Amino acid sequence: MSTVVLPSGEVEYVEQGAGPAVVFVHGLLVNGKLWRKVVPQVAAAGFRCIAPDWPLGAHRIPMPANADLTPPGVAKLIAEFLEALDLTDVTVVANDTGGALTQLLMTNHPERVGRVVLTPCDAFEDFFPPPFDRMPKLASLPGAIWLGSRLLQLPIVQHQPSTFGWLAKRGIPAEILKDYLQPIRDSAAIRRDATRFIGAVDKKYTLNAATALEGFTKPVLLVRAADDRIFKPHLFDRLAKILPDATIITIEDSYSFIPEDQPDELARRIIEFAC
Repeated sequence: MSTVVLPSGEVEYVEQGAGPAVVFVHGLLVNGKLWRKVVPQVAAAGFRCIAPDWPLGAHRIPMPANADLTPPGVAKLIAEFLEALDLTDVTVVANDTGGALTQLLMTNHPERVGRVVLTPCDAFEDFFPPPFDRMPKLASLPGAIWLGSRLLQLPIVQHQPSTFGWLAKRGIPAEILKDYLQPIRDSAAIRRDATRFIGAVDKKYTLNAATALEGFTKPVLLVRAADDRIFKPHLFDRLAKILPDATIITIEDSYSFIPEDQPDELARRIIEFAC
């Protein structure tokens, strides 16, 4: 892991390959390992792939106590990351909560973004989507994140629809789930970061972004999962009507975590799109 110190805090990342930059944005309670099956293939095709651990609850370096961990604040952090590494004409690939953050990046900080790949993700009024939509209120309850961090260590809880059960069709390997969930279990500072982000999630951010996305004229690839049980297919239909240069494709035999269920097909599509 490499690290970079940004105005908003320190971020760890994995980098592989050389060539045009591809930066990956994961969602809540996962980290850069979400892309572990995709990055080697895209890097081998001639791209500089960078998969950071964003401060969304599965990161290992806590953010400063005064860091802005609202969704716009994390989108600004992503923009700071691109600037710090002097990345331009970047292909941004996002999933889940990371897709909502990327929409804010597209509308508020588009300067270094060259094209975008949105796999199943939050949008419009679905930030968070059911069955996760009660999380911001739950996060405001004293001790809720601490208790949740303990319950999430149990396989029976990990497999529930309201946690990871409906995200990957064939499940997530136990060692990867452990990597995702150990930081929030072991670190009060990481729990603090997660609480601040989750508590700040509000559909107003994605709804406001949607009104501005018509000004994002760069190419966007919208990648739906055929068997998605979380993100409604019509969300991408609506995004495609707003975005001036959008293409929709569907990947078969996958839930929301396409990087987990169909990494080879996703990598192929990213390579074709970014070339």
